[in-house]
Amino acid sequence: EFPVTVRSVAEGRELREYSVAYIDRGRGIFECSGETYNLEPGDVIFIKPGVKHRYHPLPETGWHEYWVGFKGWFFDLIFKNDLLVQDHVFFRPGLNNRIIDSYNLILNEVKVQRPLFQFRACSGIVALIAEILTIDKRSDQPNHYQTIVEKAKAIMKANCFDNISMPAIARRIGASVPLFNEIFKAYTSMTPYQYFIHIKIQKAQDLLEQEDISVKETAFRLGFKDQYHFSRLFKSKTGYTPSEWKK
Repeated sequence: EFPVTVRSVAEGRELREYSVAYIDRGRGIFECSGETYNLEPGDVIFIKPGVKHRYHPLPETGWHEYWVGFKGWFFDLIFKNDLLVQDHVFFRPGLNNRIIDSYNLILNEVKVQRPLFQFRACSGIVALIAEILTIDKRSDQPNHYQTIVEKAKAIMKANCFDNISMPAIARRIGASVPLFNEIFKAYTSMTPYQYFIHIKIQKAQDLLEQEDISVKETAFRLGFKDQYHFSRLFKSKTGYTPSEWKK
């Protein structure tokens, strides 16, 4: 049997309040509801009252954590509305200055205890939880954004012989033009228009390797009304004129 002084750490403990801990340095282990989590810098653990758990840093690394405990009818009301499901106890928002700022605001209010500090500390806790949840929800977005980019690429490839506009592509994938441009450039390092031209030039290279097609016809088939504009674009992208490439 474990000594009383370490029993709650070794066997696990239950809190009478909510607790949110954020690890910003070091590593450790968190065990809760039969699950084991390897804690790294930027990880958050959220513990509800009455849930048995235990966590500790690795001896070889130690850790630095921010921690806040809180309770009251207001928070009970929030969590009864399933803002956090019962089994969602681990979050991985990463190292984030806004999370640390929220903790520091709470700690400062409790330490200084100016008039109405309890209200400001509570608002800081709400801001902290909102920040963690927002980052967690947005972590799903890259997959959604990647789907948008892949759909746009497919549309461009299917229309490489036409002059479909970027706003038309944005409408087809259900995104605004500014959002479409932002997402696409973030994933490809090119604007949608630059990528569309890239596809056209790649197709032009394939066409020019055929013996029975001229530079003028290649430009026309790819939707370029001006052969000379096509030639300038081709050379800027490949280092060769279309005629040199064909040779």
